[in-house]
Amino acid sequence: MKKISVLLAAALLSAPVFAQEARNNDEGYKFTIVKELPVTPVKNQSKAGTCWDYASTAFIEAELLRMGKGEYDFSEMYNAYCDYQDRAMAAIRTHGDISFSQGGCFGDLLHVMERYGLVPEEQMRPGVMYRDSLSNHSELSAMTNPMVKAAASSSSLQSDENYQLLALKAIKAVHDVYLGVPPEKFTYKGKEYTPKSFYESTGLKADDYVQITAFLHEPLYKTFAVESPDNWRHDPSYNVTLDELLEITDYAIAHGFPVGWDSDVSEQGFRMGSKKGFAVLPATAADAASAQGSDMAHWIGMDAKAIQDEAANRPTPQRWVTPEERQLGWDNHETNDDHLMLIYGTAKDQIGNEYYMVKNSWGDYNTHHGMFFCSKAFFRYKTITIMIHKDALSKDMKKKLGLK
Repeated sequence: MKKISVLLAAALLSAPVFAQEARNNDEGYKFTIVKELPVTPVKNQSKAGTCWDYASTAFIEAELLRMGKGEYDFSEMYNAYCDYQDRAMAAIRTHGDISFSQGGCFGDLLHVMERYGLVPEEQMRPGVMYRDSLSNHSELSAMTNPMVKAAASSSSLQSDENYQLLALKAIKAVHDVYLGVPPEKFTYKGKEYTPKSFYESTGLKADDYVQITAFLHEPLYKTFAVESPDNWRHDPSYNVTLDELLEITDYAIAHGFPVGWDSDVSEQGFRMGSKKGFAVLPATAADAASAQGSDMAHWIGMDAKAIQDEAANRPTPQRWVTPEERQLGWDNHETNDDHLMLIYGTAKDQIGNEYYMVKNSWGDYNTHHGMFFCSKAFFRYKTITIMIHKDALSKDMKKKLGLK
């Protein structure tokens, strides 16, 4: 996903997510929690385009809580280090057809942990290499991006006595300097591990996880690689109907499974509520008139801007997009592959709108200590993909997708 950074210099590295606390704010939104799953504390990706890393790491940490394995705190910097090396090599091999950037997708961590393993946070912390406790990858990218570009455009690259590309060794050296050197072995709770054996000890299996999407330009119940520059590995997603995408997400949360969420956060309904702890998709006047359970006398006759302004202060009827509207938003670049997060619960507001509870990676930046409530209407319009454990799917859906 693209570089989404928090510009709050004083934001905390980690802030607890307080379960069952009052979920209200000064703007008039009152949330009633329906289901809340355990998650690890919120972190702050700070000035680094590593939302994919923080979201996918939060996802597997939540999975381990679900599995009864206890609380883990994995190193996002280790994951980024391994993934950036792979992406640099892919960009070189494709002569630059694969882009090299800080962004990524959920599948990247699955590849990293299966191929390279995992390490605890204490082994590679963010910012340590430049006397900080938060990431700032601006200088790192300014160093590595031109190196990768030069290597990708070269007609003949030099290699060492072991036939290893010098360019890739140079890129690795920069990552060593800015991210830290990955440990070959380490001790965790009195036992020695390699990154690979540490991953194996958790009981996680990369093959247990699938990505789901809902677009009209590919066949239903088949897989395809969603066309995002950051899906550089071309990882497949199962394609379902838009209604089924929400049903799958609801079923997963109801049965105790966290959901990785890849979305667009450039929408006005996200921007206006980000620091207030909500993301919404306000209805048009016509939508509002037909909304069930709303105060129709209040909404009928209001134009779209008036409803949008009202939605900044209190709940309003939500716009329920069609599959065709969603498809157009993706095709015309109104919907962009911006940001990855973790869904870990469901809730309702005081007029009956339904929401997902979302763990973000921007530190303790808002009313709800770094999490927020996303209306299902917003989710329906702006979701790119979700990631779930295969067992989070119903038997009927597994059958449709050809999964066991």
